[in-house]
Amino acid sequence: MAKRLCVLAVAVFALSVGTSAQDARAVLQKASAAMGAANLKTIQYTGTGWNAGVGQSYSASDDWPKFEITSYTRTIDYDARSSHEDLTRRQGSYPPRGGGGAPLAGDQRQIAVVSGNSAWNVQGTTSAPQPAAAELRQLDIWLSPHGFLKAALAAPNATAVPMTLEGKKVTIVSFTALGKFRVNGTITDQNLVERVQTWVPNPVFGDMVYEHRYSEYKDFSGVRFPTVLHSHQGDPRLNPGHNWMEVRVTGAQPNVTATALAVPDNVRQASIPPVRVDSQRLASGVWLVAGGSHNSVAVEFRDFVAVVEAPQDENRSLAVIAEVNRLVPGKPIQYLVNTHHHFDHSGGLRTYVAQGTTIVTHQSNRDFYEDVVFYPAPRTLQPDRLSTQYPWFAGNRIPPIETVSQKYVLSDGVRTMDVLPVQGLGHVSNMVIVYLPTEKLLINADLYSPPAAGAPAPPVTASMKTYLENIRRLKLDVAQHVPIHGAPGPHAEFLKIMGSGSN
Repeated sequence: MAKRLCVLAVAVFALSVGTSAQDARAVLQKASAAMGAANLKTIQYTGTGWNAGVGQSYSASDDWPKFEITSYTRTIDYDARSSHEDLTRRQGSYPPRGGGGAPLAGDQRQIAVVSGNSAWNVQGTTSAPQPAAAELRQLDIWLSPHGFLKAALAAPNATAVPMTLEGKKVTIVSFTALGKFRVNGTITDQNLVERVQTWVPNPVFGDMVYEHRYSEYKDFSGVRFPTVLHSHQGDPRLNPGHNWMEVRVTGAQPNVTATALAVPDNVRQASIPPVRVDSQRLASGVWLVAGGSHNSVAVEFRDFVAVVEAPQDENRSLAVIAEVNRLVPGKPIQYLVNTHHHFDHSGGLRTYVAQGTTIVTHQSNRDFYEDVVFYPAPRTLQPDRLSTQYPWFAGNRIPPIETVSQKYVLSDGVRTMDVLPVQGLGHVSNMVIVYLPTEKLLINADLYSPPAAGAPAPPVTASMKTYLENIRRLKLDVAQHVPIHGAPGPHAEFLKIMGSGSN
């Protein structure tokens, strides 16, 4: 597959010397006639299959963790620029390893909607705005088989290049969607859309491959529609994580009467909120830097500061760095401790690297971080500090990485921070926890989040059991748990939840 992608990349590069826009239109009109796209206003299709948690692999060398889709229905209205996707998934026969909610308990229903520039999820009777998802969901309409033909025909800059790929005659049609996404579509000699590919911004991968492959076409009331839809998100050139979803279509209805998707008022009014940072002193020289769904922890040493966790993206990291500089003026952030490679916990690492911070992480992450996350490729869709400042680092190793395979200690002779690998965890293979022995604080990600005041105790999970086993194995004297998600809580409460009265 990587070889096919490389061949496609060469083909796309050749577009500058390809045929004219008029030739592209002729190719697209032939495909449109063969697939029944000209008079297609809406399509609704159903099926089963699987989807996966992007960026949530068990190890950095694994594919995304899969979940079984037991029912799937999607309705697209091309004129209204709307899509309603309704699926039910469960763990099924896939190994319950990795993140993204694994292991799922029972069935989980997900409804994702986009209408024009508004996106939301439906949870029961509640519409949850998803403003950050609107652009990608809108783009995905034009990456569907017939959506691609419609968008390419409407594009003023569509080009076409005929070629032979792996012994098959195909034509690569390219155009720019939504004013920024370069879309490439493969049309076969049978005038069928076989593959549609573009790139989308991602904090870890940069310009990330986003691709759909369409095969096993059948006729549905005069419209030819693929019955196997296989999708990728990732960068399979450098990392195995990329298989995102596969739907095997059991039925498709062209020009079904689509209910107009009225945009709820709270969705229409929603916007991407600014990054908020709230700091809380946990002990002398130790602060929880919260304010969002993910926390960081700042620890002051004599001549430097260490920060635990760089979650989400560059915007979050910039806000945390500014707050740490306010809390501890005049001392550099010399170390950033990364708990694990999941994208929501590593998406902000590059920002620290750009200012020369040393990354401390599990030893199994080194190749992934050096070869993928910190790879010095241009980021054309969403440049960050490392991509724009990379020439300043020419000739130097980027970044300085300290790896953890057993107890790793940061110390200035007075304060000590222990970075400890977790054993036996199903959530991820490369988790570390951070222990401050003098303060008796234990920092963890995704293993245990203390309940809020007055809230019921959380159900005991496999990760919580493994967490407790590791605390006992390491003989840690814990007074308080500091989670990357949620607020701190006492160890005594954790033991009570776990049904044990002593450490």
